[in-house]
This record gives sequence, C-alpha cells and structure tokens, in this order.
Amino acid sequence: MWKYVKKLQYPVNIKKRDPKLAQYIVTQYGGPAGELAAAWQYLDQRYHMPDDRGKALLTDIGTEELAHVEIISAMIYQLTEGLTPEELKAAGLGGNYAQFGPDLFPSDCFGNPFNMAYIKVAGDYIADIESNMGAEQRARATYEHLMDLTNDPDVLAPLAFLREREIVHYQRFKELRNYYLEQKEKAGK
Repeated sequence: MWKYVKKLQYPVNIKKRDPKLAQYIVTQYGGPAGELAAAWQYLDQRYHMPDDRGKALLTDIGTEELAHVEIISAMIYQLTEGLTPEELKAAGLGGNYAQFGPDLFPSDCFGNPFNMAYIKVAGDYIADIESNMGAEQRARATYEHLMDLTNDPDVLAPLAFLREREIVHYQRFKELRNYYLEQKEKAGK
C-alpha cells in the first residue's frame, strides 16, 4: 500500500526563524481545517465508499494529507530551530515548550489540542464527500490567510504548494460526488 520516499513532497528550506509565524502555521498541523484532521477523516471514510473508485480516491488523498503533515512539521521546526525558551515564550509558544520541549503537539494556533470532533463522518458517502469538499475549501482559505501573514518567499512557496493541492483535492472530490450522483440517477434512486 505504501512506498515511502524519504523526502518531502515539496521541499522546505526556510532560512529565517519566525516563531510567531510558526505559531500561526501550527493550525494546519492540528487545527480544525488542518492536514491531520483531513488525513484522519478521509482514511476513515474510505471504508464505506460504495466502490473501489471511491475507496482509492480517499486513500490517495488521505495519505497525501499525511505527507502534508510532514511539510507543515518541517516548516514549524525550521521557523523555530535554535530558539531559546525566552524567544518561544515571547512568541506565544511558551506553553508548548513547557509541556513538550521543542517537539510539536497537534493543536490550533491558539494552543487548543487536536480534537477528534474535527473528524466529520455521516455514514452517507454523498454527505461525506460533500463534507470533504468543504474541508478542502476551508484548508485553502486557511492557507491564503497564512500567506497574508508573511512576505518570506521561503515560507510562501510551500504554503502556495499546499494551497494548490487543496484546490486539486476539492476538484477530485467534486468529480467523485458528481459520478456517484449520476450513478444514483441512472439507478433511479
């Protein structure tokens, strides 16, 4: 099922530390519209898709979202690498440092821990796919907001890549939803 290539899907090479920006970007690690929530949601939903086409798409996108977790993690680590506890505290990351040291903890940008309530499943494949379309749009919007908060090209490039992947995922989910609606219509359901 997996072939792990030991490199990021998109290279991250941030030269300038910016702990405040890291605090904002962490929302895409463990926030409600973040990559972890999307990966978990899609990989959970795939089991009740009505055919292999839907199962394959949710598996593909869900595993890609895990690759996006890696990109976000690399960005946060590079934005905070080598900072002192005082610098982390001044940037609003003191609580994370106090509890986890330099390690990441899945949370939103306010420090609220990742919550399984972010995972949306309905047991209805059309409702789930439409929820996924909304999730991709919320993630796209979040990336655009994050891009508004920086002018660092080393940060903007991976954010722009991730934003574009949200658009592609939205389109793929829309195509799958439309396919299933056509199938239901043909079957008279």
